[in-house]
Amino acid sequence: MAGHGRARGSGVVGLAVLLLVLLVGCGGRPATDTVKAEVQRVLDRRAAAVLAHDAAAHAATGDPAGYTRLRAVPLAAWSYRVTAVRAGGDEAAADAELSYRVEGHDRAPVTVERTLRLTRDGAGRWSVASERPAPKSAQQLWDQGTVTVVRGAHSLVLGVGQSGRLLRTFAALADRAVPAVSQAWGTDWARQVVVLVPKSLDGMAALLGSPASSYRGIAAVTTGETGGGPDAPADRVIVNPDAYAMLGPVGRQVVLTHETTHVATRAATDAATPLWLSEGYADWVGYRGTGRTPEEAAPELRQAVREGRVPDELPSDDDFGFAGDAARLSRAYEGGWTACRMIAERWGEDRLDAFYRAVGEHRKRSGAVEEATGSVLGTTLEDFTADWQRYLRDELG
Repeated sequence: MAGHGRARGSGVVGLAVLLLVLLVGCGGRPATDTVKAEVQRVLDRRAAAVLAHDAAAHAATGDPAGYTRLRAVPLAAWSYRVTAVRAGGDEAAADAELSYRVEGHDRAPVTVERTLRLTRDGAGRWSVASERPAPKSAQQLWDQGTVTVVRGAHSLVLGVGQSGRLLRTFAALADRAVPAVSQAWGTDWARQVVVLVPKSLDGMAALLGSPASSYRGIAAVTTGETGGGPDAPADRVIVNPDAYAMLGPVGRQVVLTHETTHVATRAATDAATPLWLSEGYADWVGYRGTGRTPEEAAPELRQAVREGRVPDELPSDDDFGFAGDAARLSRAYEGGWTACRMIAERWGEDRLDAFYRAVGEHRKRSGAVEEATGSVLGTTLEDFTADWQRYLRDELG
């Protein structure tokens, strides 16, 4: 019995060693690490093919659909970094960071999370079967279809499911917006704008990673890093084509100029900047030179003032919630615009720009507006608010 017991023990040890070998693989590396390295090599070849515009080399790494959809996008960089792999047999799922730069616009890469599915053939070679945004991550424009590209003098317009003619109208709007913004704000910004035009509201929401209900009735939004410096990725102006189609010519120009203003002022905008100032200033630049009067540009606020409901204070950030009451949102934008318009009229346009920059330089919300009101406008926030209330009664009452 003793000898039988020792034999059983040797078998257990032998089995444990065999399992360890299977798990570790050649050279003492865990099997998952080996697969991760192999997947990284496949994605490196895939990225190189994208940058070289080599359709055949891209197809050799797996599903060619991704290259077809994005081949028109002017790219200065495109790379993957595999962060995790879950392998089982001849299939694997990989998590990766995709970093890319749009040529002539992005000074730093845009980095997004992606999930890839891969398969292995009989020769042991891995290839990409599919790629999609990671869970809870926003889509990229090429996830929605083949991208069409139109270049303007000051703009790059990327669209999916839209005609070249429509995309050229957006390029024309952006090309007029850029010099208009520079005239108001100055030229210390990129003076270029990237515009994304998806097929529908749902496409816009997917690019933002939010429900479509959050942006219904919103013609466009701008994404970017708040306080982003000169080496930040370029902002993207993302259009809601459903809402944009409802605007007239002046309204369309005002919206593109408004969003372009956000691009220009991004480096001077941070946590200290209240939305009434950032949105109000963008509207002020958008309406500047259009001849639109307060009665025409602020109908919701005009109605409130005429009903005796003059706001007690400047709009709060909560008033700008897209998912809330549409009338309240309109009054918030109109309130910010009238406040900025009043500054430009009473203190001058240069002082309005200085006020905006001074608020952003404070870095923290507490005390930012109060200090800039004193140092730039020579008044107090309480007196400024009272002046604004009188301004509303005079202009809208």
